[in-house]
Amino acid sequence: MIDSKWIGAVTSDFEADVEKGQLRFFAKAVGENDPVYTDESAARAAGYPSLPAPPTFLFTLNLAQPDPLGKYIRMGVDLAKLLHGSQDFEYHAPICAGDRIRLKSHISDIVEKKGGALVLLVEETSATNQRGESVGKSVQTLVIRNV
Repeated sequence: MIDSKWIGAVTSDFEADVEKGQLRFFAKAVGENDPVYTDESAARAAGYPSLPAPPTFLFTLNLAQPDPLGKYIRMGVDLAKLLHGSQDFEYHAPICAGDRIRLKSHISDIVEKKGGALVLLVEETSATNQRGESVGKSVQTLVIRNV
């Protein structure tokens, strides 16, 4: 069992630059065919200052931090028993190429299930742009098998 002392702990606080190439690559990887995500002129015609990030891209930005799994190891998680259970997103404003996004994460809950055979680790991440505007929030639930 992961110690409940981790509830409330900040697990990461870093900035990531959003680049056109990574947005185009992500759009292609997730099968997003809307040209607004790959064509600068289509994005501008739609009212964006540059290419917007496709839905769920916020998760990818969180992986840009140095050693994204190290925080779990420091909590005592065996990575061989770690599963991604769910991911939820809230969007407040567009994320676009050229933005610098600050991502700050914390553990919001640790829940034991099935008599301790499973532990749910809930991590919330807030995202703000270079102007200090909230652009979104994600909540991921990780499942740790203790068997």
